[in-house]
Amino acid sequence: MPLEIERKFLTVGEDWRRLGVGSALLRQGYLANNGRCSVRVRVAGEGAWISVKAMTPGLARAEYEYPVSPADAAEMLDALCERPFIEKWRHRVPWGELAWVIDEFLGDNAGLVIAELELERPDQAVERPGWLGAEVTHDLRFYNFRLARTPWSRFRDEFGGAP
Repeated sequence: MPLEIERKFLTVGEDWRRLGVGSALLRQGYLANNGRCSVRVRVAGEGAWISVKAMTPGLARAEYEYPVSPADAAEMLDALCERPFIEKWRHRVPWGELAWVIDEFLGDNAGLVIAELELERPDQAVERPGWLGAEVTHDLRFYNFRLARTPWSRFRDEFGGAP
């Protein structure tokens, strides 16, 4: 079973920007969300994928991802996916031996910036850059499928208005 092991953090400041080595605009929508899984269509640059993710909260969860044609993905986004979409700039930021992914959200989630790190095992040590804020790995509100339904704009005040 393919397993995604990931930690999520809010960011502090913008020092991470000078370290970035690439960015892509992502647009994704959800074909289904239920108590067991979410099914997502994502377009990023010239690529597109369908992903099925288990609804297991925490560090590790099953994830199945398959490439699809960008044209098919665009049709599914427009005709089949719930609104609103998740749109974000994804930045790759190397740090030590690993590479962080920084998601800078747009639309109703504008102002939210999350740093994610995929790990090889749940107990893997992580060197924390100074631009990391609070860890939100276990806070379901920061999962993309939840941000599509309840965007950052509805709960940002709980974090002082900004991460």
